[in-house]
Order: sequence, then C-alpha cells, then structure tokens
Amino acid sequence: MSSRYRVQNPATGEILETFEAQTDEQIEQALASADAAYRSWLERSVQERAAVVKRAGELFEERKEELAKTIAVEMGKGLQESREEVEFAASIVDYYAVHGPSLVADYEIPSTVPGKAFVEHLPVGALLGIMPWNFPYYQVARFAAPNLLLGNTILLKHADICPKSALAVEQIFRDAGVPEGGYQALFASHDQIATVIADPRVQGVSLTGSERAGSIIGEQAGRHLKKAVLELGGLDPMVVLDDVEDVAAVAKDGWDFRTYNCGQVCNGNKRMIVMADIYDEFVAELKKQAEGLRPGDPLDLGENEYVPLSSRAAAEGVHEQVQRAVAAGAKIEAGGVLGEGETAYYSPTVLTGIPTDSASAREEIFGPVAVVYKVSSDEEALALANDCDFGLGASVFAADEARAKKIASKIDAGMSHVNIIAAESAELPFGGVKRSGFGREMGPLGIGEFSNRRFFFVAE
Repeated sequence: MSSRYRVQNPATGEILETFEAQTDEQIEQALASADAAYRSWLERSVQERAAVVKRAGELFEERKEELAKTIAVEMGKGLQESREEVEFAASIVDYYAVHGPSLVADYEIPSTVPGKAFVEHLPVGALLGIMPWNFPYYQVARFAAPNLLLGNTILLKHADICPKSALAVEQIFRDAGVPEGGYQALFASHDQIATVIADPRVQGVSLTGSERAGSIIGEQAGRHLKKAVLELGGLDPMVVLDDVEDVAAVAKDGWDFRTYNCGQVCNGNKRMIVMADIYDEFVAELKKQAEGLRPGDPLDLGENEYVPLSSRAAAEGVHEQVQRAVAAGAKIEAGGVLGEGETAYYSPTVLTGIPTDSASAREEIFGPVAVVYKVSSDEEALALANDCDFGLGASVFAADEARAKKIASKIDAGMSHVNIIAAESAELPFGGVKRSGFGREMGPLGIGEFSNRRFFFVAE
C-alpha cells in the first residue's frame, strides 16, 4: 500500500516520493476529529469563519510558486498554467470569504399563517470530498471554501498521484486558522472511503471524477442516505456556424481551450461541430496549430512545446481511444504520436471523420485531441450536439447572436454559452446534467449544496 500514494514525474516516469496509506485506526481518528471540529466550528460566527477563509486565500497567493512547482511535477501541468490554477483557487476562496456571509444570511418569506417565517442556511457536519488530479487546487477550493465558510468540516481524499499538493492545501487551511480536524487530507483505500461514507458522522460526499467512479460513490451515498454532488466529465459540443466572422480565430480559440492542461479538462470542447461551408478552413487552422510541436519540460516549457499527460497509463489510454476511432473510420489529420518509454507524452492531435454511430463518437477522450464533425444545417448541429449521454457544458459561435442563442438554449447541458467556450470565474456556477452528474459548485449555488436550508417559524 505504501507506494499507491506517490509522486511520479510524468515527464520521466520516475517515482520521486512515496507516502504511507492510513490505517483503519487513523481513519477513525480523522472521523472523530472532523466531528469534534464541527461542533466548535459551527459555534463561531460566520464573520469569524470568513476571516479564516480569507486568510487561506491569501496563503494560496503567498505560496503560489511552491504550489505551482508541486503540481508541475506531480501531474505534469506547465508551470504557467500551474500558477494560473493557484490564482483561480485563491480567487474562489476569496469569493466565499467576501460574499459567503451574505449568501448564507437568513431571509424572511411571506406567510399566510400569523407570525414570521424564515429560511436559514445552516451547516450539516463533516463532509467527504473525493477530488481528481487534473486541477489539484482548483477542484479542492471550489468544494472546501464554501463549506468551511458555512460551518461544515472537510475530509479530503485526493488522487493517488497528488499527495504533496493534498498536504500543501491541508497546511494552508491549518495555517489560516481552521481548527484541528476541520480540514484533513486522507490517504485512504477504496474500502476505507466506503467506510467513511457509511459513517453517521459524515453528512455528504462530493466527487469530481469519472463516470464509473461517480456511479460507485453515488450508489454508496444513496445506500446510506447521504447527499452527494457528482461532477463526472463531459463530451461538450462546440458548435461553429457558417456566419462566424473570423474562422481561423475561432478555430485557434477552440484549439487553445481543447489543449489547455493537455486536454485534461472536464468541460473541454471535446466535439467541435462545424458547418460544411467553413469546415475545411477550420480544420486547416487546427492542423496549423498542431504543426511543429515537441515534448517539453513542464517546469521550463518553451515555445511550441507540450506537456505530458498525468501518467503513462493516461497517455496509453488516449492513444488506444484514437486508434479505435481510426479503426472505425476516423482520420488523424495531425499528431497522434505516443511518447516512448515511461513518459506520458502524447502529441496534440486533430481527429476528423469519426462515424457518429460508432462507439468512439460517444467516448470522452481525456487528452489533447481535437475531434471535428461536419454538419450542414442548424438542425443537424443541434441534433448532433444533443446526441450524447453527457451534459456538462456547450457553446455556439455565430455572428448572428440570436441564431446562436436559439441553438444554445436547446442544448441539454448544465452550462451553455454563446461566443465563448466556457465562462469561468469564482462567482459562476459549474455543473452538469445527464451522465455528467448532478449538483452545482461555485457561485451562489455552490454554497447551498451541503446546507440545511431550515425553515424557522415564530408565531404571533
């Protein structure tokens, strides 16, 4: 078990450090500590909790360079993108420190029964977060910050390959003033996680991860009547209509977003659905962006260099998906090269011609692969956009805003956009429908998921 939690540099395959998994006794101690911390944490005023959360946001910024270097080595993110992630995490934490108290303020509702009726926002207890490796700080911030502000406490099971960043975040919240046990990183096994979910001291679980993981955790949570929030990835359509004014610019935006974080983004534009009249120009621009790229060092990334995926297994998995798509009839227009040895490099790829009735058309490729489809009408574009089991995000690009809004409004997704692939900020809610999961994070909605919105009545 000792090597399951490890730092393994995906640029080289070298295991740099290993961490011991926790014993059952240590997991029990963590549960008891989280419950005890909750009893004291909820007694503090929301302003006191906000001050602690505010300090945590400041510590993310103060430790930005160290935090960025940690994940660049752990999961291969380029150093500049790593800095951007830390900054985004800090902004989310700060958002809840500043706006959280007003978001959870009591409010009165009209009543025909003589008296005064109120809705309160109260904490519920200790929560379990199960977070992925693709954004080791951002994913944690959007779960932990609103819930700590509300008065809940956090048990955080991070990905096996992110132990150092998991401990770094734990240290930030401790140093900020979260009480002992109020935020704890767990190095737990799957069986231990099932035990944590079943424990009556835990009141809810939030998971960001794969569809398979979500079905397992959702089943366990349901069995024990625990609230769950699940964010399970997507197959987001990016619809490009034939009246866009600058096809090359839209294509470059599509490429940049699709290859951000080496394509390991839940709400990445994984299906580019392009009108026939501009299809060739769009694909040509993608191919231009893919030319002349070479593997680089995440800690010192040069121009025209790309980073590895999170692991060798991830790179091999993406390669196998692309090869299956080719076997079904797709064409590799650029890229498609798996790195050698134990490295996790996979060259950014342009893939066209996947048959829409093939299994490959329904798979999420969690890597730097731009998949392009050709359509001939708005109706065909909308039908293809909705022919999907997932429903996280979507976007529609057009000069005619009304035309784009008409299509975007009919796409089955938790987030739909016009003329931007994804609007992302601390105050904007995030989440999906269908097999992309349920629940929302960030913004005014994120703080309500694990809140007891209690009805309180005082009779005349």
